[in-house]
Formats: sequence, C-alpha cells, structure tokens
Amino acid sequence: MPEGVRIARLPLPLRMGWANSYLLPSAHGFVLIDTGGAGARRALLQALAQGGCGQGSLRLILLTHGDFDHTGNAGYLRVAFGAPIAMHREDAAMGERGDMFAGRKQPNSLVRALVPLFTGFGKSERFAPDLCFDEGDDLSRYGLEATVLWLPGHSRGSIGVLTAGGQLFCGDLLENTKGPALNSLMDDRAAGQASVERLRAMAVGTVYPGHGEPFGMEALARA
Repeated sequence: MPEGVRIARLPLPLRMGWANSYLLPSAHGFVLIDTGGAGARRALLQALAQGGCGQGSLRLILLTHGDFDHTGNAGYLRVAFGAPIAMHREDAAMGERGDMFAGRKQPNSLVRALVPLFTGFGKSERFAPDLCFDEGDDLSRYGLEATVLWLPGHSRGSIGVLTAGGQLFCGDLLENTKGPALNSLMDDRAAGQASVERLRAMAVGTVYPGHGEPFGMEALARA
C-alpha cells in the first residue's frame, strides 16, 4: 500500500458488505477517492479525522463513478471541507438528477424508485461536479503524482487513478469480494473487458478496488 494511504471500509445498506473510500496524502494535503453512501457518513468522517484530514486540508474529492454507494457524501464533504468534486462527465447526471441509472441501460421503474430509498441518496445529496476528468488528466496540481484513466464498463463514466508508483484505484471496474475479478455488475461487459485489457498492458502493481481487499495485478491475470 502507498505510504500513508488510509482505506475506509464503509458499510452498505442491508448488510450487503462495504464500499471502499481511499484517503491519499499528497504534497498539498489529501485527495479522497470515493465517499461511500450517505448512511456511512459518520464512519467516513471518523476515518478522515483519524487520517489527519481536517477542514482545509482536503484538496480534491475524486469519484470513480456515479453510484450512490460511492458518491453519497460528496456534496456534504464539498461544503464541510471546501474541496471540489471531480468525476467523468458521462456519470455527472447521476449525482445531478439523483438517478443512478442515468446514461445506463434502464432497469424497470420499480428498481429505479427503490434504489435511492435503500441507499439514502435523497435530494439533499444531489450535486453537480466542479471538475470533469478524462483520460490522461494529470493530478500533480493537487500534489499527487498520478494520472486519470477512463475505464468504461461498470458505467460509461467510470474512471480510475494510476499513481507513478503503479498503484491503481479502479472504482468498480474490478472487485475482490470472492477473488480478483471483473465486477459482476457491468453496464457494458465488452467495454469492461476492453478496459481490463488496457490495464494489462500498463505498469500496474497493486489494485485498490471499490469493493474488497487490494490485490496484485498478477492475481487478476491468474484468475
């Protein structure tokens, strides 16, 4: 694990496991990758405090995609910590409309109505991103030697962060709940598989998924 990086394992509703949020120290303070769901706010704030991240020291809130179990506290943190929210434009409508299926293949109307209730993502959690990141964007302006990768598959606007040291924060493209694998929930499986093939050609060491434990990229190759 990169020195000083803190993993916040934030509980999901209905005891469905947890989502990972990553607090990365940078030359200018901290960068937070994903924020968990609104119901896990207390646990997230506790993790930030334990990691030494206070008001004024959070430089960027980077969202790997628009799902509510990753974006539920973004709007709150922007106000509380004064940090901008960044994500890919293809997923921005999810937070703006409170519709996790915006830009995705549409589920039935009942599922669309129930998801916000289960996740706690109400009107007060809606937000518009301050920044839209895309493939190749450099994070050095935030004190982090890392690059943004566009990794569609789980959603159209899924992105990841690859550090100069080869650590990949991949959101929900990959998971490690029952072993390293492509996430079981794919909006576009072919796009997801293509994103993984791109990663195989890169200098990726350790993968930090949105769900489950970190793992080495070679473990995914074996799987």
